[in-house]
Amino acid sequence: MCGSEAHKYTLEELLAGRTCGACSQHITLLDDMLRDDVINKLAFERLRRKNNDIFAIYKSVNEDWNQTFLVMLLRVIGDMENKHAYELLARRVPYYIIMRENATTANIEALLLGTSGLLDLYEEDEHISLLRDIFKHFATKHDIEPMSLDMWRFGRMYPNNHPTLRLVQIAECLHNDRLSMQSATLCERRKEVYELLDCKVSEYWSKRIMGSNLSAPVTRRIGQFKSDIIGINLVAQMQYAYGSYMQNDEMIDRAVRLLEDIPAEENRYMKLWQEPKPVARNAYESQALLQLTTEYCIKGRCATCPLAQRLLLL
Repeated sequence: MCGSEAHKYTLEELLAGRTCGACSQHITLLDDMLRDDVINKLAFERLRRKNNDIFAIYKSVNEDWNQTFLVMLLRVIGDMENKHAYELLARRVPYYIIMRENATTANIEALLLGTSGLLDLYEEDEHISLLRDIFKHFATKHDIEPMSLDMWRFGRMYPNNHPTLRLVQIAECLHNDRLSMQSATLCERRKEVYELLDCKVSEYWSKRIMGSNLSAPVTRRIGQFKSDIIGINLVAQMQYAYGSYMQNDEMIDRAVRLLEDIPAEENRYMKLWQEPKPVARNAYESQALLQLTTEYCIKGRCATCPLAQRLLLL
């Protein structure tokens, strides 16, 4: 049953209300100490779950943290439909090659766009010709097998999320040595993540992304919204994973402070929790509520849910 009547709950009531957002009202009945206890349990559950995913990547790349960071970066930078393609790209042109050849932005653009197959989207001009020549040299030198353009999905994509734009933005950040595993693990404020990503691509790309010189210009920098997503799903997660691996409590605490400094996420899962009155005050709490929704509510696991266990004792 939906609602938030102040009475002792039964498991049957909680199960009945889980699909209509009743728990978003129930959680407001808890005092601050109990509420924070529930949030902390769920937030760290999610951090540990994502840590398992990161550690699996770490194992698959010969226990190289910089390469793990690159795989995670490309997974997070793009859209969900191209997640697999981005990850494949990170594995075909590894971090050590990018760093070895990062004398110019064009070198990194050539490595990322050439390996991804995305150069095939563009008609020949002086810059595209340069990138193709550079990539041909690197592909032979490092034995790189380019991907097929067919691996990418361009359906209902916003121009500012186009894979070419995301990759040339990352190329600019990597060339400037602004963005790295080391620099990311030092962030504990939202603005510090944004500063890591504050790299502007050339005007050439802002007008050429959609495959025509006549296309409307796209945003040349990674925006605040995308920066927050990267802060939540890359920077904080890598801090927690590496901090856990190194048994560095300060780095783990830094991950929590960063999540607490980023606004709560806005997505389809969060709507039930944020209306009519917001429950999550920041990304640390929205991550906790995402864990609650995806691992307990959707799966009908009320009997083991940290929030339900508290409500059953009211």
